[in-house]
Amino acid sequence: MSVNRWLSGVEAPVSGVEAPVSGVEATDIKNIYMTITPYKNSKSGKKEQIAEMFDNIAPKYDFLNHFLSFGIDKSWRKKVIKILKKYQPKTIIDVATGTADLAIMASKLNPDKITGIDISAQMLSEGWGKIIKKQQEDKIELVQCDSESIIFEDNSFDAGMVAFGVRNFENLDKGLKEINRVLKPGAPLVVLEFSKPKQAGIKQLYAFYSKHILPAIGKSISKDNAAYSYLPESINLFPEDSLFLKRLEDAGFINVKQRKLTFGIASIYLGIKA
Repeated sequence: MSVNRWLSGVEAPVSGVEAPVSGVEATDIKNIYMTITPYKNSKSGKKEQIAEMFDNIAPKYDFLNHFLSFGIDKSWRKKVIKILKKYQPKTIIDVATGTADLAIMASKLNPDKITGIDISAQMLSEGWGKIIKKQQEDKIELVQCDSESIIFEDNSFDAGMVAFGVRNFENLDKGLKEINRVLKPGAPLVVLEFSKPKQAGIKQLYAFYSKHILPAIGKSISKDNAAYSYLPESINLFPEDSLFLKRLEDAGFINVKQRKLTFGIASIYLGIKA
């Protein structure tokens, strides 16, 4: 098997965010965000470090994902699939697919083909094992590919989705524009990403958990000292809410909306290719 290519409810409302975007604030966050990397002493760029990090933690990734989120991440992914259901897509691209959890879940939509792309070969290898167990080899393909330089032609897919991936792009704007390029006009993009809760009490509890408990457990199980310290750092500086909606618009998406999940710990963003 090639490392580069493996072949073969009622929807809750999504509300837009009306808050204005400050150009200076957006620029500052953008510049700071792009400097956050897992391995502080490495001379490699963010993209290379992200690939190395996920290769390192791939065998424990699924367990840690579900354990550290208390299993809530599964329900979040189900909400992504519910949003896509009304569009009845026949071809779907799952960007930063990781171990293919969302791609496998999307097979319930009965599309002709789901294509998952990721920069990490080890994550894809873990995902392919799961796809074989689910007997979805004819429905799902996995491709090792840079999300900021997608190998597919313009207007190739009926829908796009990303779960916990855009935060790891080296160049967020370039990645979003690439996704837009390979989607067909009128196709939806659904992005699931961590965000920061704003509610008093929840905010402080989440900050303590993400700063102290999450990194400690992540390090002890994954054996990667940097990966689960990078996670809360990247969440903290990610341009969320109205800032991310503005990025979607700048990338060529219209009718952009956001839905916050579980006290604002995560958000679903929706945009339609113009």
